[in-house]
Amino acid sequence: MVFSKRFLTIALIVIAAAVVVYFVFFNTGADQSQGDSSGDNSETAEKPKETPLPVKVATSKIDDLIIKLKSPGEAVTSRKITVKAEISGVVTHLNIDESQHVKKGELLMTVDEERYKLDVEKLEAERLRVLSELLLEKRFDETGVSQLSGKTSGLASVEAEYEKDRQLYNAGKITQAEFEKTSRKYEYALIESGGKKDEIMAATKRLTQTEVDLKKARIELDKTKIRAPFDGIITNIKISPQEHISNSQELFTLVNISRIQVYAKVLESEIGKMKVGREVDLEFSAYPGRVFKGKVKAISPIINPNDKTCNVIIDVSNPDEEIKPGMHAEVEIVAEIYKDRMLIPQDAVLSRSGRKLAFVVINDVAKWRYIEIGLENEKYAEVLDGIKEGELVLIDGHLTLAHDARVKIIQ
Repeated sequence: MVFSKRFLTIALIVIAAAVVVYFVFFNTGADQSQGDSSGDNSETAEKPKETPLPVKVATSKIDDLIIKLKSPGEAVTSRKITVKAEISGVVTHLNIDESQHVKKGELLMTVDEERYKLDVEKLEAERLRVLSELLLEKRFDETGVSQLSGKTSGLASVEAEYEKDRQLYNAGKITQAEFEKTSRKYEYALIESGGKKDEIMAATKRLTQTEVDLKKARIELDKTKIRAPFDGIITNIKISPQEHISNSQELFTLVNISRIQVYAKVLESEIGKMKVGREVDLEFSAYPGRVFKGKVKAISPIINPNDKTCNVIIDVSNPDEEIKPGMHAEVEIVAEIYKDRMLIPQDAVLSRSGRKLAFVVINDVAKWRYIEIGLENEKYAEVLDGIKEGELVLIDGHLTLAHDARVKIIQ
């Protein structure tokens, strides 16, 4: 019995020892295996492969630096008229509609012409009657010139004096009063000699006045047909067919907007920088993001005493008639031009620790350069030192870039 207890105790001890040995052996192998694996990863991490960073670049260049002046502006048109009636009568034909395009000389409307035709016919008949009487009297007075021929002896000398004074007057050597005196003397001599007999007879018989009245009547008849004085667009029609209109009544408006003028207000202190012919960029509220081109046409000689501004008039081509009179515009006028400056885009300029710098790309490596900036506009900065012509400067992807970082240029 004692033997059995001892045997059981020894057996338990042996089993326990075997279990301990087993765990010790396998745990040690696993730790070693894990240690070897960890060592391999550490060696790999010490030698990572660097990935180039994507960036965008621009080329530094020698070019003109243009300083522009901003100003508000308003579009107007110089070719706009309100057409008014010059006679009274009934509108017989109205050939226009709102916003219709018309050509110069095109018939736009007509007014009843019957009464004006009758006036012309009446005066034409009167003219023929007076002319017939004048011709009959002239036929029975064929000796009129010979009766006055004795008075023509002095006409030649008066005519020579008149021609001489006329040349002196044209040359500015005698006054108008002196020349008129000689002219009257010459006319009197012509009348005495019979040289103006036909004119005098015509005036006596009212032929001259009748012809004047006839011309006026024909002008009035022409006014019954209203034609377009220039190419344009019809707007603001105020009449209807068969309506009776009166003299000076407003009929419609004709406007041409193929060219537009923009009036920009420039401060008095800046007006000295404005030059006729300078280029202008314009952006209208109706077309955000679009830039229209124009040129300075004129500079007003008058300063507004209230706001101390001067109008600069800008000419803008408007073939598609997109710009309408009254539209608001933001205007940028070329004010100063600095020739042959070293320029880089403003996007390339960074500031670190209070100093200006830019990155350049050399052999796919970004190098930062401290630079000295001169004149600037919204798009470009002049570089006085630090960048050479033709170098590639970073304009995107460089805000947090480090010196000597590998980069890849993208479009």
